[in-house]
Amino acid sequence: MSPNGSDRSSRRPMRRKLPQVLTAGLILATATGCTYKDFPRLGMPTPVTEEAPRILSLWQGSWAAALATGVLVWGLILWSVIFHRRSRTKVEVPLQTRYNMPIEALYTVVPLIIVSVLFYFTARDESKLLKLEDKPAHTINVVGYQWSWGFNYVENVRGAGKENARTSKDLEAIPERFREDFPAKANGVYEVGTPGDRNPQNGNPGPTLWLPKGEKVRFVLTSRDVIHSFWVVPFLMKQDVIPGHTNAFEVTPNKEGTFMGKCAELCGVDHSRMLFNVKVVSPERYKQHLEDLAKKNQTGYIPAGIEQTPHEKNRETNNL
Repeated sequence: MSPNGSDRSSRRPMRRKLPQVLTAGLILATATGCTYKDFPRLGMPTPVTEEAPRILSLWQGSWAAALATGVLVWGLILWSVIFHRRSRTKVEVPLQTRYNMPIEALYTVVPLIIVSVLFYFTARDESKLLKLEDKPAHTINVVGYQWSWGFNYVENVRGAGKENARTSKDLEAIPERFREDFPAKANGVYEVGTPGDRNPQNGNPGPTLWLPKGEKVRFVLTSRDVIHSFWVVPFLMKQDVIPGHTNAFEVTPNKEGTFMGKCAELCGVDHSRMLFNVKVVSPERYKQHLEDLAKKNQTGYIPAGIEQTPHEKNRETNNL
């Protein structure tokens, strides 16, 4: 059999499999369970805070840039495969191109431009998202520990006693620059969770963190043991909870409901059990919940965690 005849016979099985491959790809693309309303979010959940759309926009822009780059690369590959494939009749080595300065400059400059643009938008949005107001409406100290979460509501709560958050020994691990923004004479209440806790409304595991709709909340994140990560899924962002270092960010919930939260940092053998719920309610219902905690004698604060090391204290002081 001639070489050409052998080539034609070897191509036939591939041609027969092509429709099957295309059909399988179409099924994978359409069987993901997403509707046309979900597709623009590209896998992200529906945002439930005023800050989350900024993150969603960055996510969509990154996908658009990646898709444009992919189309360009795929196009160049297909162009080379189609127009520069080996001839059936000619066997000579084709003309070689070397030291083409315009091409070399192109594939050096274009990636630098792409990375620079992505870096600019990422840095811009990160600075905006991590900016802290002088006096937030509410402050909640989120305490991570193996294997659950505790929540110190730093608020003026009726019936919660006279303990002052700014001088509380349980909150000494929180740097002064955060405690200065605590409400004056905030007596506070707390919620301490275990992996066996369940949300009474939906049965989801973990303790429940309550938030008021339409009011800015500052989360002050501390840990008692190892590094955790505080992630409320529809907030579209997460932040590490580090022993000996305090992180903080602010959000304004704009949708009522109960949402899922979890630890996003592999923190040990029972990491998968570090789940919690976030319940967003009206400000009036939020206030009532804090008073209910006071009636249960859950007043004052649970220990916030490991105090900052001298190195971290110096860094915090230098940043003021």
